[in-house]
Amino acid sequence: MTRTQLAEGVFLTYLPAKKFKTSLLSAQFAVPLRWETASANALIAAVLRRGTASYPDMGALSRRLDGLYGARIDVTVRKKGETQCVGFVASLIDDCFAPGKERLLEPAADLLGELICRPATRDGLFLSEYFESEKINLIDAVRSILNDKRSYADSRLLQEMCTGEPYGVPRLGNEQIAAALHPQLLFEAYRELVSASRLEIFYSGSAGQSRVEDALRAALADLPRKEAEAPLRPAPHVPPEEPRFVTDRLDVTQGKLGMGFACGSGDTAALLLGNTLFGGSSNSKLFLNVREKLSLCYYASSQFHRQKGLITVSSGVEFENYQRAYDEIMAQLEAVQRGELEAWELEAARSTLLNAYASMGDSQGKLENFYLGQAATGCGESPEDLADQVRAVTPERIFEAMSSVKLDTVYFLQGKEAEA
Repeated sequence: MTRTQLAEGVFLTYLPAKKFKTSLLSAQFAVPLRWETASANALIAAVLRRGTASYPDMGALSRRLDGLYGARIDVTVRKKGETQCVGFVASLIDDCFAPGKERLLEPAADLLGELICRPATRDGLFLSEYFESEKINLIDAVRSILNDKRSYADSRLLQEMCTGEPYGVPRLGNEQIAAALHPQLLFEAYRELVSASRLEIFYSGSAGQSRVEDALRAALADLPRKEAEAPLRPAPHVPPEEPRFVTDRLDVTQGKLGMGFACGSGDTAALLLGNTLFGGSSNSKLFLNVREKLSLCYYASSQFHRQKGLITVSSGVEFENYQRAYDEIMAQLEAVQRGELEAWELEAARSTLLNAYASMGDSQGKLENFYLGQAATGCGESPEDLADQVRAVTPERIFEAMSSVKLDTVYFLQGKEAEA
């Protein structure tokens, strides 16, 4: 992997690979995650994908992609730490496998550049029909989160735990702000996005680095540039003096118990292993004890938010089992903190993480997603670096790091009948 600067605020992460039959080309604008801009940025990417000056509708774009042997360009909106990443990921046949060794990188890069720099417009704004239909789609996507109660509860936990912090902002923003968007505002936001935001580009394929750089410089020659913001590492989370308890009531038949913990240690590798032991795998204490042995939860797992130093627990419980599940989740955390582990548990957790890092090299999409997270948060480790850090973690470091984990916020999604 090499990372080079192509222009002001434009960076290329070059991931050479000859074992894939496809090439991946990704262009992502990295902007600070804020309530007031998240929905607009998500909508911009969707509207840009509807058409360009040369290919003004989906039909023309599809025909152009068919001419590139069925290449695909997908819209992406992701949250990396406290950064929102919006843009496009293109997948195409690698030149080594194209008929007659046809060069596909350059035309694919040109099309990606046109999507960004030369959108279809009318009277100096996005086409109204594209704006209106994609705005409806965005609002529907925000609303649909409520239909997935597990994802909804996980999002609500982070919003409550990180109130006033960018980390609590969902990647698509919210319905009210999305509904208030209008064409003039969106086009102004687009011009700000493409001129003042960092553009992170990723390439994985067989083409040489200099050729990739030349293709991208040509494709983005019309990109307006002014000074872009540097990567922002998430600000440390300040936990409350006492844990906060939040309850929502909806028409649900199964409770959702979410628990957020603040980590007071900076030993990231030890916390990563500790979380895997706690609830981060199918061999974890939450899965084997709270779910399998005691049957207190339909599901129970934990996630370590590496960039923010948080651990969150997600579980589905019967309403009447709330307290028992809460108590048992806390008991399993305390078991990790006290070092109550068998040798096989530690080795299984370490193996889970090492396998995850090793398998990244088998997927261009996983590599792109990983390095986007690194670039967005100003981190420089490779998967191999992180694997080495995990290998070096001792049990004592795990127990010490996990002993700094303190309960911060408890969120419970309960049924409406509980109000009676």
